[in-house]
This record gives sequence, structure tokens and C-alpha cells, in this order.
Amino acid sequence: MVRVHTERLRDLSQSLSMEWFETNGLGGYAMGTVSGARTRRYHGLLCAALRPPVDRWMLLSDLEEQLRIDGQVVDLSCNIYADVVHPQGHMLLTEFRLDPWPVWTLEAGPVVIEKSVLMPHEHNAVVVSYRCLKAASPVTLIVRPLMAWREHHHLRRASVEFGLQVEQLPGCVRLVPQEGPAVALQMGQGSLWPATEWYYSLNYPREAQRGLDHVEDLYSPGAIEWSLRAGQQEALVACLEEPLQTGVDALCEAERARRLAVKSAAPRGDEVARVLLGAADQFIVLRRSQRTEAKSIIAGYPWFTDWGRDTMIALPGLLLATGRHDEAKQVIQAYTDQMRDGLIPNMFPDESTQAACNTVDATLWLFAAVRRYYDATGDLQLLRDGLLQRLEESIAAHRQGTLFGIRMDDDGLLTAGDETTQLTWMDAKVGDWVVTPRHGKAVEINALWYSALRTVQFFAHKLDRDQKDYGSVARMVKDAFSSTFYSDELGYCYDCVRDDYRDGSLRPNQVIALSLPYSVLSVAQERAVLRAVTEKLLTPYGLRTLAPDDEHYRGHYEGDQWARDGAYHQGTVWPWLLGPFLNASMVHAASTETGRRRVRELILPLVEHLSQGGLGSISEIFDGDPPHAPRGCPAQAWSVAALLGVWLQHGLGEP
Repeated sequence: MVRVHTERLRDLSQSLSMEWFETNGLGGYAMGTVSGARTRRYHGLLCAALRPPVDRWMLLSDLEEQLRIDGQVVDLSCNIYADVVHPQGHMLLTEFRLDPWPVWTLEAGPVVIEKSVLMPHEHNAVVVSYRCLKAASPVTLIVRPLMAWREHHHLRRASVEFGLQVEQLPGCVRLVPQEGPAVALQMGQGSLWPATEWYYSLNYPREAQRGLDHVEDLYSPGAIEWSLRAGQQEALVACLEEPLQTGVDALCEAERARRLAVKSAAPRGDEVARVLLGAADQFIVLRRSQRTEAKSIIAGYPWFTDWGRDTMIALPGLLLATGRHDEAKQVIQAYTDQMRDGLIPNMFPDESTQAACNTVDATLWLFAAVRRYYDATGDLQLLRDGLLQRLEESIAAHRQGTLFGIRMDDDGLLTAGDETTQLTWMDAKVGDWVVTPRHGKAVEINALWYSALRTVQFFAHKLDRDQKDYGSVARMVKDAFSSTFYSDELGYCYDCVRDDYRDGSLRPNQVIALSLPYSVLSVAQERAVLRAVTEKLLTPYGLRTLAPDDEHYRGHYEGDQWARDGAYHQGTVWPWLLGPFLNASMVHAASTETGRRRVRELILPLVEHLSQGGLGSISEIFDGDPPHAPRGCPAQAWSVAALLGVWLQHGLGEP
């Protein structure tokens, strides 16, 4: 269990840096800092997905909370304004824990209150509960909802045109704004006293650090009051459109049982695995369309949607290593059903119903995910039911040429894009500036291409289908790969090749070639690559995206979008790359036990990170330079998948 105690909670510099998350399996979320203060535009209590898992709206942003004790009012909340922190309720905090959802303990003189925040699974709702643990006499709890009613990437400013209709229902009010969805507030024995007002100029310092707008006004429709005695609990339930029909106790019991079941896949006594299984569960979402419902994977919270590349890379760690095979099957089907011109979607935007197929590697990662799905399940029926046909159609499209100049060259290698496009995972682009040009023949793309050919050949053989010439094309690719990419002089692979240009920058993409179902390098070449990467790219939190001695290296990911994107793949550390690196290291270890000890040693800093940044999860990226501060999304699917997959596969929790 993740816990934070009094000293760290009351030190605002520390408590502002630690974030908690709740997700609902629909793409909606709640998140904030353990201090109670919001530092991002994405911090709030109910961000609901109107078209699960996208089109997310921040509805209930916060609750201003007070206790009235013997006529004296005590503030429990914490907010940041332009030049002041007010109130300072964080000074009353004595404990924060994930048990299994966020729980705070506050001590106000003789009164002790426990607060918890829960999002019920597959409901666009949040339950905020208050339990009085200690009080000599009844106290009054006053809670004022602060509403945003905005698309979650944007900010709300006060407006005289803002209108709200309040519908009174038994134990509930329904708030219907002029723009945006309705919100129902269920308050049990409490009552809402209409007293509308705006809270002006709330400040979000994380947004300021990112060079973005960072001031917001929030609307309050009134205040809710409860009388609490020792041992008594009250709750506020906020939900999209209509009130929930299930009681709070039943919701909590069902959700606790569900989360315990998720964590039951952990080996006995392995608390790290239990935390990681809980983290993995947060990314698994339901994707709804007019025709179907299927599972998908959110790439990262709070701002990413479900991305094809991230989904296929994360799928083995999140779903296969954890025994969630049926959900893995649904994810594969959801993406192959939307295959277009041989490509699966790269992303599903919040603002559009049209999926974007603008990547060269998402589809190639699909082949690796399908092969690992088969290895875990032995399920050939999925392939018989049309999946193999889609995979073969994709291979044919790549050979003949498809979108964005993706095509097989005469030597069998894949080439893609031009100087204006970014089609690999190193895809940062600001305006017309392509930060990391990788058009042409990229090293990991062709390793994935070789593995894809061998995968389809394997499945065709299993089903007694025509293997066509997959084997001969694969052999041609392997021969061309070795002569094109591996450099004896460098001792590692070129990162990208086009025409007469060879990019000798030391990057981690070549490590991917070492961890695929089918290897394209010799044993000696793989060991040389591992030596080079270990020497210059390995950090306690993952692999750098560029060697520090390169003139284009950027050691810090901070500043405005131009500065941040300029560093995104130019030295910034990515934890997900530890997955292929550590798995390859195990293969080349002197012995299994030696490899396990080495892997455990390398992965422990990320284990410690579970209680440092996005609590119970793993950040998207870290600075390339020490002390390697966490950056980007505080909870990233493929970061968690890499750690969880390696931890379970190699039994790192065993004594």
C-alpha cells in the first residue's frame, strides 16, 4: 500500500509534487495532489468521457470544505491563487494512503475526519466520502462544489452569460448549464443551500511551467451541509447527467471487490506486483462506438487518449502478463476492425470521431502483440475468424505501398515518410520543425517488419494456409538489415538510413530489435548493442533517447512547447525502453540468477518511484540529466507495462 505521512504532507513543496489518480474504465478520471491543491488544468474530481473513452469534460473541479466546531469554522481545503496559498488545509493532514483508492486523514483540534475519493468502474461518477473518526460532539461539515464545465484541455473564465438551471430531486440536485452536460449531485442526508458565486483566479503552476495558460475561474452553485457524529459517514456523489441508482455502500463494496480481484494475480506477499496490477488496471478502458463495445488502452493520464502504438507496446505487460487474455483479444479486435489501407489507427482524438492512421510502427507492433497473445493463449480460432486475413492484407499493403510513403524497397526493407513527416514513435514536431528526422529506413521499423513477416509465416503454417513467399522476403530483409544498419566501426546500429545518409547517433531504438519474437541481429551484434547502450544511454529510470555526448542532446525537459518538444526525444529518458533492454539483458546474462539480480538492481529506482510522483504509477519520461526529475504524464501505460511485465516474467518479487 502507498502511504504518505504527516511531515511530507505538510511540506507543501513535497505534497504538491505527489499526485493521486482515480479512473473509471471509461476514459474518465479524477486526480489531484495529495495536498488538496490543484496544480494542473487536469486536476479535478469528475472528468467524464462523453464518448468513452474520449471527448472528456472537466465537470466537478473541486470541493471547498469546512468544519464548524463549537461555532468556529476550520478550513480543510487548499488552493493556489496568484500570490497566496489559501486556505491551507494541508497543514491538518496526518496521512494519505491508497487503500485501494485515495484516502486522507485530517485532524482539526479534537475532530478527526477521513476523506476518500472513489470512481466506480464504468460509471461517469465520483464518490467523495467523509467519515468522522473522532469528535466529542456533533460537528457541521460544509462543502461547496466548484464547477468547471469545460473540455478538459481548456480553462474556464467567469462570464455574466453563464446560466444554470437547478432541478431539485429527492436527496439530489441536477445542475443543467446552458453549455455542457448536466451533473447530478447526490448528497444523502445533506442539503444544498443555493448561494451562487465565482471563485476567481485559481492558479495552476504546472501549466505555467509548461508555458500554457494557467489561471481559471470556477463556478459554485451553493453549499451542502451535513451534521456528523463520531463514527458517522456522509458522501457526495457527482455523476454525469442522471443520479446513480446504487447506494454508496454497495458501490464501494463492489469496487473494492473488483480491485482485489485485479490484484489477486500478484504472487503471494508481492506488494510491488499488487501496486503495479492496480496501476495497470487504470489504463484499461471501454471503447464505445455506434456498433460495438470493446476494450482499449489509454496511453497516459491525464491528457492522452488511446493510441495504437502505445496500446500494442503496452498490451503484453498490462494484459497478457496479468492473465487478462479476453481483454487483450478485445483490444486486438478493436484495432484490426478499424484497419485502413493496411494500417491500424495511431490515435483516437478527443475532438473527432475520425481515427488517425499516421504512423508506420503501430501496425507493426500489432504483429508482435498478436504473436505474444498466441504464445500466452494458444488461441488459433481468433486467427481463423479473420485476424490472419487482416494481417496478410496489412503485409500486402506494406509491400505494395500505402499511406505516407510507407512501402517495401527493392532490398526488402521498409521505408516511410519524407522530411515533413514524423511516423515513428520519435514524433515530436513543432510547426514545420521536425525535431528528430527519421524518414527513410529506421532501425526499429525494419526489425519490426522482419518480425511481422516471420509472424505471419508462422501463423500461416499453423493453419495450413499458403505461406506465400513470407519466408523468402524475411530472409532478404534480414540480410539487408545486417549490411545496412549494423556498423562494426561504431559497435552498434545506425538509427536511420536514407539514400547515402547514415545517422550514427546513438539512440535506443536498436534495443527494440533485441526483444522481438524474431531477432534480426546476430548474438555478437546484440551483445555489442547492449554494451553501447549500457555505457551511454542507461539511467536509473530508463534509457536516454540520445547519447549525452551528442551535440543535439538536451538534458532537461521543461519550458514551453518548443523547448519541451525539442528535448522529448533528444536525450529525455523513457522508462518503457527498460522493458526491451532488460529482457535482452536476461537473454545474454551469464546465468538466470545473475540476470535476475542485475535486472532487480536496475529496476529498483522505478519501484521507489511508485511512491514519489504519480503515486502508485510510473511517469511518462524523466530528465536525461541527473537527478532525472519525472516529467510528462505522471501515469503512462507503457511505463507501467514495462515494469510490470519484467517484474512478473522474471519473478523479481520472489525471495
